Amino acid sequence: MTPKTQNDWNPTSQEVQRDQRLAYDKIRRDCPIAHSDFMGWSLFGHEDVTRVLLDHETFSNAVSQHLSVPNGMDQPEHTPYRRIIEPYFSETRMVAFEPVCRRIATSLMKDLPLRPELEFMAEVTLPFAVQAQCAFLGWPEALQKPLIRWTQKNHEATRTQDRKAMSEIALEFEGIIDDLLEVREQSGATPETDLTAALMHEKVWGRPLSNEEVASILRNWTVGEIGTISASVGILTHHLAEHADLQQQMRARPGLLPSAIDEILRLHGPLVSNRRVAKCPVEIGGRKINAGERITLMWISANRDERVFDKPDQFRLDRAPDKNLLYGAGIHACPGAPLARLEMRVFLEELLSHTSEIATVPEKPAAFAGYPASGFAILPLKFK
Repeated sequence: MTPKTQNDWNPTSQEVQRDQRLAYDKIRRDCPIAHSDFMGWSLFGHEDVTRVLLDHETFSNAVSQHLSVPNGMDQPEHTPYRRIIEPYFSETRMVAFEPVCRRIATSLMKDLPLRPELEFMAEVTLPFAVQAQCAFLGWPEALQKPLIRWTQKNHEATRTQDRKAMSEIALEFEGIIDDLLEVREQSGATPETDLTAALMHEKVWGRPLSNEEVASILRNWTVGEIGTISASVGILTHHLAEHADLQQQMRARPGLLPSAIDEILRLHGPLVSNRRVAKCPVEIGGRKINAGERITLMWISANRDERVFDKPDQFRLDRAPDKNLLYGAGIHACPGAPLARLEMRVFLEELLSHTSEIATVPEKPAAFAGYPASGFAILPLKFK
């Protein structure tokens, strides 16, 4: 019988959750491959995380107890599904979606200067993320509140590692998708005009995608989109609010926004971690990991590794973009990156054009979000 591995840290402790970035920075320096019952083996260094991302023979993505298309799959199963998904984030689709996305952003920004202050996460970032997601997928407005509730329940089940709740939440989402698919079948929606209908017509291994596979793809897009985009635009806006000089620079030179977005989100990552499992015994940084053991890649920490990023706490536009793991790396790099980049750029363009000043509220400090979320749970801001 293999002896139980001692815990090096407690990911759910108050000390860690109070400020995840600060905690992960300390652990990366003290114990870069750290074990816990909650996360298994957590890798905090950029080199170790990159090694796992690129070594598909040793590390598997098949970690979920329910179907996860395609990010929960290994090669060769992963490849045909990935080939189906990538065209949905093509340049042509992004160009077509940009005016829709801009209308959503504008509708949320136009009254900001009239408000003395507001809680930005609940009133702006979350509505933007869910409205943009529904618009991109062609889903009805009535689905927005149920999706927010579903996302919140999914986060809570992940935080508590409640496997039963996770399964029930996955089935709940399948039910939502089954209803959407039925409506599209009855209405005769076509792939040319409806993205969800287009997925229904896709084929893999010579057969149409099953409803379960379509639901899995859409579930992954929804979890990634609503939670991560909401966190991202909150982080970006907070950083600009705290750096008035950068705020004015972005107003004067909006062409710098794409690089600035990537660098701000390197400093404060919107996604905490991702999972893998060892296919065979392996040693990383002197720690022996057995076949079947869980591995957690700590994105936030890897992107702040001082061995890769000189003065990692400083905002710099001259950093090598290929080192930034914001969208992952290798065959499992985020396929939705073009959509995320578009939404964040449009959001900031409209925010900056509708305001002359964005500022924090000193007497109402922001509160960080806790795992599995990143960014801010509460973000009071004021605008001019």
